Amino acid sequence: MELIRDLLGVFGFIGGIYDDIKDFFLPKRAFAWQTLIYLSIFSWLMSSLSTGFVKSAIALCGWVLLIAGTAWYTTENPVVIPGTNMPIGALVTGFLVSAFAFRESGQEITTRTIVFWPTISALITAIPEFFEGTGTEFSTQVPKIEERQKIIILVAVSMVISCWLQFGFVVNKWLDEFPSLQTDNIKPTFVLRTEPQLSKTPKNGSLILSKLEPIVKEQIANRPWSEVEQWLKSANARVDSLGREAIETSLREFDEKSLWRTEARISSLDQKNPDIYKLDLLSVWSGPTSTGREYYLRKTCRVEPINVSSRPDQVLRVAEIACGRTSNRIIGSPPAL
Repeated sequence: MELIRDLLGVFGFIGGIYDDIKDFFLPKRAFAWQTLIYLSIFSWLMSSLSTGFVKSAIALCGWVLLIAGTAWYTTENPVVIPGTNMPIGALVTGFLVSAFAFRESGQEITTRTIVFWPTISALITAIPEFFEGTGTEFSTQVPKIEERQKIIILVAVSMVISCWLQFGFVVNKWLDEFPSLQTDNIKPTFVLRTEPQLSKTPKNGSLILSKLEPIVKEQIANRPWSEVEQWLKSANARVDSLGREAIETSLREFDEKSLWRTEARISSLDQKNPDIYKLDLLSVWSGPTSTGREYYLRKTCRVEPINVSSRPDQVLRVAEIACGRTSNRIIGSPPAL
């Protein structure tokens, strides 16, 4: 008997779950929130089989039905977010309204969808406070002072959240367009340190010098020493011109390309042998920084003449160049010419 009783209990439990599922999905009357949801699904199905204006019109009906059905269901038994007077259902409805209002072709969820979501949800929460009554019989009213305060605080806080979300998207866009800003070690709190430890090397600054190095070597290596000395005398102007081409080629997809420039500095490497030169190739960042000062990266090259014998009675001097690694960032403007 106990076994039979246990089996009946199990079947009763399963039957209860089945009844709950049936009540959830099958409306008890024709005009119910389930009906609106099913009509929205049917509208989207018909929209996928249509084209042109008819497709857009049916899709619009599907969105309206989905929003209305969701709002209806979430307001029947509202669950309030702890510490606020905003129902969770308002967040769901607000997201659907925002997705519908700010959707773009081929993209249902955009940045504006996320940004306006909190504010729209707050407005949806506030609207019922200005009406009283149920069904088709209702009238407008002015909320009580206590309710007005709650509404104002809720809408204001939601607008602040929207502003922070928009700010986050803007900063992310800046970092996509100006990736060198990511190496400036600016903390998310936006507190600027007086002595920042800038240890990271900007990838684009290093890339510019790596593209510039073979171009400079091509113009110097194995060239007659007399020509190379003339080249070195105007090295800064030549490197500036060559650098603009390298920047345009290597940073084509970045908006920050206009904030980089290249320079060169020439000095004697060996006081005892004035024919040995030190050529510094510099990539200079003139964009925004946490210190308010520009910085630069340096690649040092050694340029010197070597003797090449084409005939036993003739010695030709040509240039040889060797470059080292790119330095870490150096805060401040490059040395004066």
